[in-house]
Amino acid sequence: MSSKTKKPSALKFKCAITAPAAEVFRALTNPTALRDWLCNAAQSDPRPGGRLYLWWGHGYDVTGEYAAVEPRKKIVYTWNGRGDPAPTRVSVSLREKDGHTVVALTHGGLGSGKAWAEAAHLFEHLWEDALENLQSVVETGVDLRVARLPRLGIMVGDFNPDIAAQLRVPARGGIRLEGTFEGTGAHAAGLQKDDVMVSLGGKKVADFATLGEALQGHAAGDKVPVVFYRGGQKQKVTMELSRRPTPVYPATAAELADAARKVYADIDAGFAKLVEGVSEAEAERPPAPGEWSLKEAIAHFIACERDVQSWIAELINGGNNAGEAQDSLEFRPNVTPRLRVLVGRYPTVAVLLEELKRAEAETIALLAALPPEFVTRKHLYQRAAFWITQIVGSHFGDEHLNSMKAAIEAVKGN
Repeated sequence: MSSKTKKPSALKFKCAITAPAAEVFRALTNPTALRDWLCNAAQSDPRPGGRLYLWWGHGYDVTGEYAAVEPRKKIVYTWNGRGDPAPTRVSVSLREKDGHTVVALTHGGLGSGKAWAEAAHLFEHLWEDALENLQSVVETGVDLRVARLPRLGIMVGDFNPDIAAQLRVPARGGIRLEGTFEGTGAHAAGLQKDDVMVSLGGKKVADFATLGEALQGHAAGDKVPVVFYRGGQKQKVTMELSRRPTPVYPATAAELADAARKVYADIDAGFAKLVEGVSEAEAERPPAPGEWSLKEAIAHFIACERDVQSWIAELINGGNNAGEAQDSLEFRPNVTPRLRVLVGRYPTVAVLLEELKRAEAETIALLAALPPEFVTRKHLYQRAAFWITQIVGSHFGDEHLNSMKAAIEAVKGN
């Protein structure tokens, strides 16, 4: 995918991406796109004299200034990284050829000596990985930094001295398995319920935090030794770290709208069943001070739909005024005074549910009308698709249904 040559004062990289130069240029300059393939946070004002800021979760950050910007053709900026020996310079050129955009990146201004050799080594690995991820994000929407995170495929249970005694396990710390998921490395390695893992990859595992530390530096596909207790017997196996499943989202706006219709139909049916036999007075009375009434809970779902529409519109626009797109909704639908206003506007359960259906229909219509260029811009489209297909349904069934049932029972019991 990429090739590299090294000169005394510069590192040069090249890759080809199946996308128009305009889309690649955007990925190299848009704050949301930058954090989707390069860093964890970004600010960008791509014009001569404009500022650039990049930040990584491990503590490294870069400030810079754009020296040259030619849309679809060229980007040049200074690179002043935390701990670097001195500021350097990054130059990127774009050239469309045979349905691809060829990206040529030069990281120049490197000096000589030990400190510069270490910096050059870091830059080399950073750009090799980053350009590979740039290609993946632009072409498929998949962030390889996430896709390549290893997955153990285990369900974790409690572990304490009493449980250790019951299982006759001599270890004081470890990870007790509640089971494993089929198709994962843990399942293939033969790990079972009540096995207690005490070492992974040669590193001691005493709790969930140390399990995470033991996984650091490993990628999906790595084979690691695992030491565990099965009862009082210590055993060792080699386990292949599994790859995380890549979600498959509806490919078109029409398909996403169809998926949303099914999700909302289930929610509407769930609400219809939930409110059976509930009086208006019961639906209006909160089960306890500070808790939502059933009507306020329905109003919360109406507010969510309105905010979903606003958020999707922001994604279509490429983000807010700073060019940043949020990964999910904020907590605006949780503001109780807002919900009370909605209940005042739609005072009965039937009217609230009708308004919810109208809001859902508006969301479906917006999804069906998503511009083709937005759907093609996968790193943004997949945010919306994930929310609709993975979050909306679970928001009703997993997050609120049981609490609303409990609220109804509490009100009826008073």
